[in-house]
Amino acid sequence: MDKQFWLERWDNNQIGFHQDEINTHLQRFWPQLGLAPDRHVFVPLAGKTLDLLWLAAQGHRVTGVEISERAVRAFFDDNDLTPQTRDTDGFRLWQAGEITLIEGDYFDLMPAELGPVDAVFDRASLIALPPAMRPNYARQLQQLAPACPVLLVTLDYDQHEMDGPPFAVSADEIEQLYGASHRITPLDSLDVLAENARFRERGLTRLEERVYRLEPSD
Repeated sequence: MDKQFWLERWDNNQIGFHQDEINTHLQRFWPQLGLAPDRHVFVPLAGKTLDLLWLAAQGHRVTGVEISERAVRAFFDDNDLTPQTRDTDGFRLWQAGEITLIEGDYFDLMPAELGPVDAVFDRASLIALPPAMRPNYARQLQQLAPACPVLLVTLDYDQHEMDGPPFAVSADEIEQLYGASHRITPLDSLDVLAENARFRERGLTRLEERVYRLEPSD
């Protein structure tokens, strides 16, 4: 899976992963991170998620990174926001109020370009990537947001029944990816197969949505 895959998904409007409402887990569990209102929140592989708006409404400064210009432009257009743009080395920054979207490849982003981060929200990032890419994703997140709490939402199902994305990520894999750096607390696990017809049509017989709080272990 390469950059072109995601660019084509956005260009062809194949964005079933996009939610047209603010994530309910974010609203329910974000307060458990105990973050002060003026903190900096990072949202990797952000797409055009409305979760950016909710986080900004809590008083946070919010930065997402997204490879597709179409997705970035759609976020600001859909929400009647007029961004200011500026180019850096390999990236374009789009900013309106407390929300910044960095147009470019997450894996090329450097800590100096992102700045200090206080917390991370991952709703559809880790599960967007195949198994071979997930260790690199987790290592990059450690570089960009060291010693930060993370609110993580995943899906788990029998990967033999359906090709991703979204991909199945088990609790054991979360431990492998983040156990050395974070204390992992499961917050919720929901059977969501009944409300996801498109996944039933693709052959799934089980679909669990899981929420985790990751706290730095230092």
